[in-house]
Amino acid sequence: MQIVAQGLRPQRWMGVLLVMLLLLPACNREDAAGSYPAATQADCLPKITLVDQHGSQVELASLRGKPILIDFVYTSCTATCPMLTAKMESVAKLLGNGLGRKARFVSLTLDPEHDGPAQLLSYSERMGANNPGWIFLTGTPEQIDQVLAIYGIRRNHAPDGSIMHVNAAYLLGPDGRQNRQYAPLEVSAKTVVRDIEAAMSSS
Repeated sequence: MQIVAQGLRPQRWMGVLLVMLLLLPACNREDAAGSYPAATQADCLPKITLVDQHGSQVELASLRGKPILIDFVYTSCTATCPMLTAKMESVAKLLGNGLGRKARFVSLTLDPEHDGPAQLLSYSERMGANNPGWIFLTGTPEQIDQVLAIYGIRRNHAPDGSIMHVNAAYLLGPDGRQNRQYAPLEVSAKTVVRDIEAAMSSS
């Protein structure tokens, strides 16, 4: 690309060049739509013991040490939950063998009254998400509500039995605190992977 600088003073020419150099990265920068700064610095991995899709007990605090991508779904959901899990699966494919080895995924049920380990296992298998590095968790309604409160999330039962909830996902750092928050139906899988890799490198 040829730049015509005729008639510009050296100081102005340098200013034009600096602006163009600053704009070049912006032209190549990936769209980060749906990715936002952390909403809180609260501990998101309390000493609460839940149960995974295989019936094993998992204390949330024990998951510290690796970045965690967490979302909230329920197995009888036919609207957004399958799309949320599909987005998580897209991120998992990009991570490859880094899932489980360097980072973990956690999907917490919003319907503990009906989602036991068997239902979570069936859902994870149906969605292609039964990966050793990806756990689906349930517990008592009180436990689930306690965890959801950390994220400012509430679940409300509709008359038809469905659960009204916000669609959200969060990236936790190795210390269990929020690193990023996402609108998962908007954010790209590449953006999430980039954030996970940054969190991994800082651990």
